[in-house]
Amino acid sequence: MISLDLMMTTKDKVLIDAISLLSPLTGIGRYTYEISKRLQSDSLFDINYFYGYYSKNRVEPSSKSQIKNITSIIKKIPLLKKIIRKLIVLKTKMYHPSYDLYWQPNAMPTENIKTNKVVTTVHDFSFIMYAEFHPKERIEYLEKNFMNNIHKSDMIITGSNFSKNEILERLDFEDDQVEVIYHGIDHDLFKVYNIKDLVLDFELPEKFILTVGSIEPRKNLRGLLEAYSQLSAQIKKEYKLVLAGFKGWENKEIMKLIDNNKENIHYLGFVSDRELSTIYNLASLFVFPSHYEGFGLPVLEAMACGTPVVCSDSSSLPEVGGDCVVYCDAKSVDDISKKIEYVLLDKVLQKTMSLSGLQRAQCFTWEKSTQEHIKVFKKVLSEK
Repeated sequence: MISLDLMMTTKDKVLIDAISLLSPLTGIGRYTYEISKRLQSDSLFDINYFYGYYSKNRVEPSSKSQIKNITSIIKKIPLLKKIIRKLIVLKTKMYHPSYDLYWQPNAMPTENIKTNKVVTTVHDFSFIMYAEFHPKERIEYLEKNFMNNIHKSDMIITGSNFSKNEILERLDFEDDQVEVIYHGIDHDLFKVYNIKDLVLDFELPEKFILTVGSIEPRKNLRGLLEAYSQLSAQIKKEYKLVLAGFKGWENKEIMKLIDNNKENIHYLGFVSDRELSTIYNLASLFVFPSHYEGFGLPVLEAMACGTPVVCSDSSSLPEVGGDCVVYCDAKSVDDISKKIEYVLLDKVLQKTMSLSGLQRAQCFTWEKSTQEHIKVFKKVLSEK
């Protein structure tokens, strides 16, 4: 017979879908890693991970080099991605460990996970609102499976009030079943450094405008490139344009524009977080003219590094930037260009934006975000 004391000390078994950790960390991978790391160190739950297989071990970002080539091949072959997804589903049918709660940080619970409760994070509805910006294979998969699987969730977490309103409009969930939890940043990494101490293994222009994100249509890089081309000759001579982020999809035209103007445009590709924090510090201005974001982590990272920010006024971005950034119309190349010039030509404004951005960024921490996740997990586990 199990003693009462033993029953009282038994931890709830929580399974975290960590497949996003198997690729270079972008937004969702970063979110999954930062929350899962703190959940595990908190020791409130018995944390387990699902990578297509079950494990007690969390993949560290440094491990990505071991699988980078494999994941890049998989992304380029839609049929292979379909086969892998079917194998994952088949494996969950064959092997059935049981969990008290399953957390899916990336929009759609995996089928056949044996669990009492399900919590899902839905970041945005870009696959519906901007289906043309996604690979065809991804849209087909989500259209076929998202609506059926999302309603297995007992609770949904999302990163902004903007996204919560979309969820309530599009899904059959009550207001108290959708919890807004803002993302955070690593303030030990993304902060203001002494410029003299910053070192990179590659060269950057002396002065530059920076944008960060995967090379894909939703990020509106085409609009930014056209806006940059409209800047005055003097500004383009003084400030080059630097892009950081891995090659996403539907990007042939964008890459061609970059290749045709290498004198003024520098594409760095994927960079580490340490390199990224350095680049933010060195940048004169950060520009993020994205059409649609569920949160907008790069805006927060730039502010935390003291970099003035120009970003679009769409979707969730005003929730992140508050009154500390200059907003532009993502659909207007002229407006993007004007707002860039407006900030670059006003040194006093830059200083004001830098100071206010630093202060606002302190409100967003992964520690605070993790504690809010814990509250949600406890609430769901307590419900019969």
